[in-house]
Amino acid sequence: MIKPISNEAAGLSAARPIDPGVRIGHVHLKVADLERSLAFYCGVLGFQLMQRYGRQAAFVAAGGYHHHIGLNTWESQGGSPPPPGTTGLYHVAILYPTRAALADALHRLIEARIPLQGASDHGVSEALYLSDPDGNGIELYVDRPEDQWPRTPDGELQMVTRHLDVHGLLAAREA
Repeated sequence: MIKPISNEAAGLSAARPIDPGVRIGHVHLKVADLERSLAFYCGVLGFQLMQRYGRQAAFVAAGGYHHHIGLNTWESQGGSPPPPGTTGLYHVAILYPTRAALADALHRLIEARIPLQGASDHGVSEALYLSDPDGNGIELYVDRPEDQWPRTPDGELQMVTRHLDVHGLLAAREA
């Protein structure tokens, strides 16, 4: 079990902890071109189109879930990404169930000639970083088993950022 930093130790007011079963259910992105975004999320990454609202919005998912990612042009049709130095979404992290599945995602990116902006071993996970066609940051990652996570001598989580061996990751791809 991870030993979290207490709110008090972090200089935050004491609050009742959130229910441990809470998860991030989906993300909804403003995009400039719905067809271009669907080509990326469904055509490259392999998400399944679950529902579409004409030419303005679509919902995509993995495994038959109602939606993991919403895409819309309601306020952004033809728009441009926010300039650097502004607030907003840093990245969306998509968790893969196995290292082989992440390796397959990397293979898809290579085939589609989509460049990586980074690839890191965080100790707790292996991660690939890229941007979608609208400049939204995307992290594709797989967690390591919790018993392999790096910890300090007193048991606190100690994440790192090291170079990820992408060739080794590709070797883990199931044919």
